[in-house]
Amino acid sequence: MDGAAGARELKVLGAWASPFVLRVRVALHLKGLDYEYVELDLTDKSDLLLATNPVHKKVPVLLHGGKPVCESMLIVEYLDEAFRGAGPASFLPADPHGRAVARFWAAYVDGELLSSWLAIYAARTEEDKAEAGARMLGAVDALEGALADAQRTGSENGWFGGDGVGLVDLALGGFVPAIQASEPTTGLRIVDPARAPRLAAWADRFCALDAAKAALPPIERLVEMGRKRIAEPHAATATEDASK
Repeated sequence: MDGAAGARELKVLGAWASPFVLRVRVALHLKGLDYEYVELDLTDKSDLLLATNPVHKKVPVLLHGGKPVCESMLIVEYLDEAFRGAGPASFLPADPHGRAVARFWAAYVDGELLSSWLAIYAARTEEDKAEAGARMLGAVDALEGALADAQRTGSENGWFGGDGVGLVDLALGGFVPAIQASEPTTGLRIVDPARAPRLAAWADRFCALDAAKAALPPIERLVEMGRKRIAEPHAATATEDASK
């Protein structure tokens, strides 16, 4: 398929703060593809979202010529295959083992880093919170090690994907704004340069990409949203107390 012609048929259904949507948008910009972005209110899910992702009813959804593709990392791989001639080299290595390793670490970002991060907020006891925090730091350490391995085996530019942005960079890159907003919002430092210097430098490098600048939201906006969400339960409690 001609890349330019196909790009004119691309539409992304998303929400501005979603790290999963950000993965897809950065990938689109890296590929140099034009697309229409449709911001959705996830508290009132549109008929279009329900029709195009009836199973999970979540964003992102990529529409290519009206045909939906769901799940962020599946969308990234779809874009890589459907638009091979567009943008930089493939997001995945050429050899089967390299592709398997990349898919492993991309899945690890959601399966271990994200799940442990969310578990901190869901913890009901300090013990559970500490356990989730230790698990999250362990995931950060593992990713730091994976990045060190990538750099030792030929990644001169400091990416998980070798000399260019790859699948793991996009998987983790969608979370960079939330990682950076976490400490000023909640006091939780996820990537400490003293503990994970390679990851900290990688995050700065990712944010400096033109594709990232075109897709990622301002950190200040995420901090503001996070503080409002934290304040809402306190505001509700204050209102209930005042009405007693």
